[in-house]
Amino acid sequence: MEIQGYVMPEDLHYEEHHYWVRVEGDMLIMGMDDFAQKMAGDIVFVQLPFEGKKLTQGKKFSSVESGKWVGSIYAPVNGELLESNRELESDQTLINRDCYGKGWIFKIQPDNIEDVSNLIHGAQAVEKWLLADIAQYK
Repeated sequence: MEIQGYVMPEDLHYEEHHYWVRVEGDMLIMGMDDFAQKMAGDIVFVQLPFEGKKLTQGKKFSSVESGKWVGSIYAPVNGELLESNRELESDQTLINRDCYGKGWIFKIQPDNIEDVSNLIHGAQAVEKWLLADIAQYK
């Protein structure tokens, strides 16, 4: 779905700091959403932590930078970092060009796949949350 020029796929779950999560089997794929990447501008650096890192929901585990901004990345669920997108080491602009595809950032093995239900999901919830953040940050 599109909300005021921001593409927010309805099949994804979102955490409050504007990172999306897609369930693939018993694993999660995570990346920056369209609102965040547009607000940040051109991404110039992504910290890619070591694989196997234990994640605690709501705790910072990485960061991303643009020319004008440094942002923290928080764990959407408790679990383990399975993989980081190593293509981002040489081309961080994948996030700007294809934030829901080739610009994915992490693959996570959640301790409990059901924890994803605590994230923002569903057209009405996503729209309400995004409109509030557009009003706050624009």
